[in-house]
Amino acid sequence: MISNWPCPQVGGGYSDELAIVLGEARPHRVLIVAPLFDEANKLRRLLVEVMRRLDGAGVGAMLPDMPGVNESLAPLAGQTLAGWQHAAAVAASHFAATHVLAVRSGALIAPRLPGWHYAPPAGSAVLRQLLRARIVAAREAGREETSEALTRAAEREGIELGGYPLGAALFGELLAAVSDHAASARALAHTDIGGTAPWLRAEPGFSAEQADALAATLVMELRA
Repeated sequence: MISNWPCPQVGGGYSDELAIVLGEARPHRVLIVAPLFDEANKLRRLLVEVMRRLDGAGVGAMLPDMPGVNESLAPLAGQTLAGWQHAAAVAASHFAATHVLAVRSGALIAPRLPGWHYAPPAGSAVLRQLLRARIVAAREAGREETSEALTRAAEREGIELGGYPLGAALFGELLAAVSDHAASARALAHTDIGGTAPWLRAEPGFSAEQADALAATLVMELRA
């Protein structure tokens, strides 16, 4: 079902953001933190299918929109990594989450809860992929851009990458960001799930086998 949650706004106050919620009143409730940017589109179907499998196993799951992401009306250009981290912590508290499944770059903003960080990259790797795509697109349009020049400009004034307007603060935070799971969640490698990594697909796709494997891993460890 679709629910609302009170998301902190840049500059103060709260606004309603959407969340998919299944089996909220359960002893185990997993907050799912989706990847940032284009990987969110590629993995959304997979994450919803994992939620359905968790629900069928008696585990609650919540997938909230972060500000500036997905259906959010907040401007992406005004967001920061610190702001997303605060928003994710507020969402975890609002939904009384007991565990977190942070997927890919979602691990960079995940609240400190027990659970799993699934194939977490460094923030610099996220930016490197976006910068590479922009450079390729520019070359195809007859322009030459370099990663070094784009990075310098982005740190001063922000940049648009892959259709995503990133402010200078967010770009700088991502450059230095790494997943901090050691004190709470454990890193979950994609080899534990198997198959082709879904974030490497050219277009969004879905593997029932991967959804089965990911949900089964979580349920098994929750019941251990």
